[in-house]
Amino acid sequence: MNVKRTPIASAVALALAGAGAILPVYAQQAPAAPAPAASAPAPAAAPASAAKSSQQLESVTVTGIRASLEQSLNVKRNADTRVEVITAEDIGKMPDKNVADSLQRVPGVTISSAGANEGGFDENDRVSMRGTSPSLTQTLINGHNVASGDWFILNQTGTVGRSVSYTLLPSELVKRVTVHKSSQASDLEGGVVGTVNIETFKPLDFKKALTFEGSVGAVYASQPDKTDPQLSGLVNWKNEAGTLGVMVQAFSETRHLRRDGQELLGYEQIAPGSKIAQSNPDLSGVWYPTMIGSALFEQKRERTGGLIDVQFKPHNDLMFDLSGFTSEMKAANYNRNYLLWNTHFIAKGAGQAPDPGYVVRNGTLVSANFTPVAGTQYGVYDQISRPDAKADSSFLNLDGLWRASDKLTFTSKLGTSQGHGKTPTQDVAEWNTGVGSGGGYSLHGVGAADWNLGNANNASPAGVPLGWIFGDQNVNVKDKENWAQIDGEYQLEAGALTSLKFGARFNDHKRSSAGVIGQSPACKDANGNTVAFEWSQQYWCPAGTTSPADPANFPSGYQNYPGNFGSGLGGNFPRNVWYYTPEQLAAYNRLTNRASDGTREDWASEFALKERNVAAYVQGNLEGQGWRGNVGLRVVQTKEKVTNNVSADPTQPGAITTSAFGPFIPVTVQHTYTDVLPSANLTLDLRKDLLARFAVSRTMTRPDYSALAGSVSLSPDTLSGTGGNPDLKPIRSTNIDATLEWYFAPKALVSAGVFYMDLSSYVGYGQVTKTFLTFNQQFPNGIPQDYVLTVPVNTSGKVKGFELAYQQPLGANFGFDANYTYADAKESNDSPLVGASRNTYNLGVYFENDRFNARVAYNYRSSFFSGLDRSTAFYQAAVDNVAASLGYKISDNVTITFDAHNLNNAKLKYYALNEDQPRSIYQSGRQYYLNARFKF
Repeated sequence: MNVKRTPIASAVALALAGAGAILPVYAQQAPAAPAPAASAPAPAAAPASAAKSSQQLESVTVTGIRASLEQSLNVKRNADTRVEVITAEDIGKMPDKNVADSLQRVPGVTISSAGANEGGFDENDRVSMRGTSPSLTQTLINGHNVASGDWFILNQTGTVGRSVSYTLLPSELVKRVTVHKSSQASDLEGGVVGTVNIETFKPLDFKKALTFEGSVGAVYASQPDKTDPQLSGLVNWKNEAGTLGVMVQAFSETRHLRRDGQELLGYEQIAPGSKIAQSNPDLSGVWYPTMIGSALFEQKRERTGGLIDVQFKPHNDLMFDLSGFTSEMKAANYNRNYLLWNTHFIAKGAGQAPDPGYVVRNGTLVSANFTPVAGTQYGVYDQISRPDAKADSSFLNLDGLWRASDKLTFTSKLGTSQGHGKTPTQDVAEWNTGVGSGGGYSLHGVGAADWNLGNANNASPAGVPLGWIFGDQNVNVKDKENWAQIDGEYQLEAGALTSLKFGARFNDHKRSSAGVIGQSPACKDANGNTVAFEWSQQYWCPAGTTSPADPANFPSGYQNYPGNFGSGLGGNFPRNVWYYTPEQLAAYNRLTNRASDGTREDWASEFALKERNVAAYVQGNLEGQGWRGNVGLRVVQTKEKVTNNVSADPTQPGAITTSAFGPFIPVTVQHTYTDVLPSANLTLDLRKDLLARFAVSRTMTRPDYSALAGSVSLSPDTLSGTGGNPDLKPIRSTNIDATLEWYFAPKALVSAGVFYMDLSSYVGYGQVTKTFLTFNQQFPNGIPQDYVLTVPVNTSGKVKGFELAYQQPLGANFGFDANYTYADAKESNDSPLVGASRNTYNLGVYFENDRFNARVAYNYRSSFFSGLDRSTAFYQAAVDNVAASLGYKISDNVTITFDAHNLNNAKLKYYALNEDQPRSIYQSGRQYYLNARFKF
């Protein structure tokens, strides 16, 4: 039969939904009126009407997978908007060591293991929805934003997005994850496509006065062949009256990572009119790989932190909830890449044409060999150690609830959050390899290529000269947000209008990177002082000083890549490559200039952005015979202040000329934007087992930080340049959603939905004309001139697609679920949107009895466009994953679990304009988790 939604019924159903399904529970959350939906405090902070029913809630016991799934479907049927819910037990019983792993099993949600174009690792890091960039999906914790940091240098100073790094969010903290697919006026703006709200446990949620829960275990990673500890614990106390509770959670997780790879660092074209094009006309305009390398990445990740929550309910009509969270991940890493440097001998100097027998396919030189030429450098080798890279995230938030009367309830939020991405040190050396060795390569589509450096000895550093020393130091990206919010709900008896919601929110957000130091090679005197030097292929240092290029100063001793490096990648390429240890590299890099007096300020890696946002909304909740929904309006004002560093003429007024990286000037641009965001949601009960949902809304978010605040580099000779674009408007979208749900049998569901997004101000790449002062001999006082800049620009795009989902129990102990999402996402010029996979699907099966449970899950996503890298397209090829888990309940208090991730040992593959232009291939191996979980 149909169940009419009431506040208490919704609360009961929601509590039952979280009681412990093993499969991801695709349930929708119907917040208990009169608390605001998306912005409400955690479930414990419920209105008095719901709080008074706590005894009834505690008397309900749900056991087994199918019982929980049945209750989840009831919640889904009674919801007003389209949301999906994954409960804490789902995350705990799958090999999901961060929340992103679980979210990938939700229809319409995709994940990636890289924040920019650094290539993926073995832990998923970003979440996106319906064929769009992760920056267009908002992530909240308990209904508020969380500042985030990134550990990888490219995410700190290059592509700096608005998405949250899920590597900082361990699943042990999570009670429930809610995915909002349709928007309503009371939802916090910032998710163009949707919002993920992560809910933590609350002290008054627990039944017992004193609760202890925890897990002790280990993780084994097959590729680094390392076993590391995994610990987490929770202590909760509440008084007998249920008016005061304190909860403390902590976690400490260590994990080693090794990524074997082959990287092709971009493609260039053989210039028409060049010597090669003249001697070999068929090669004019043909693309070739700039570099092809054997890349070894090793890392130790140490994630520690915890959550403290205090709830105080002086009486049934008043409640306060103070929560504080911190998470830090130390991410020391060492990256090596031994490379064939095609550009150096094809495009530099006179240019060297390939030997006869080369192959061109699809406009790309896919196979070529080069006869050795004395003195020509055919290779290069980068070693980059970041021993103290780290990221952290924290927040402090106070929730309040006051029931002013039987009809009027207020909730509030007041908080702050900070995040950092830090790379204090980069120890770097680049070596000139393959001098006079010759070389060659053969590409085989997406995957590993064959390549060689001719007669070069890649196993030893003997006779290999230093090429260059570089690398930013003192990188500290700061992310901070403060917020204040109040929401109200008034219960009405006005026909179909059941309640009226209203509220306002203020927040300010700051993101900046300052004080970055770019190191350079240096000459040192006997006292260790830096002495001026000249650069001309090698370092020419004054007599009596020490030169980094002097072979006598090279580290003694070396090691080689692991004996099984690249064994699963295929291809024939150098594997037994020599390298210096991180400690040796650090000692060697002491022969560099890292002055903090401003002379080494790397201004191109610095930026600053400030935003002040004010929002207000009103929303009417509606209900009638056989239907329910809401309609509302949210108005948002964004005040934006962006500071870009722009390259400048040294004579320009205000130019900073102390940096060795060239003169520059900070330029500040301010804008104010106002967005009106209407929304409507409708659910129709077509019959007792069939319902239809419809939603339409206007949504917005702000562009990526690097898109707005990236430094600008100008070329006065050509009146051109590149950089960020502080004039970008917010990204806006009109979204339409329709779904049909058929509950064809007990505990079973078939659903189908369609969605459409009209992105009216999407951010792509293009050219803009801007005016800058130009100083030269002709105009010593400067003259305004128009420059054509290649920058992010506002464009438009469309996303359309559909979702299918099916779940059903089989027999007494078995069950399965499956879902499929199709997304057609393109810009107005018919180019793909970033992050858009056309096809995504999931399959899962489970078994459970009173003692034992087992699960297997399969996930697939097709290829997608990841952005631009080194001025060429960067796509990730299709990827799939098999995960499994086993669990055995020794007693009501102790459970043993064994989880396995990436059982199919999938490789991550990337390509450029087409699959005849491979970009990289990586393999990180399998991970196995063994844990003992206990509760008392």
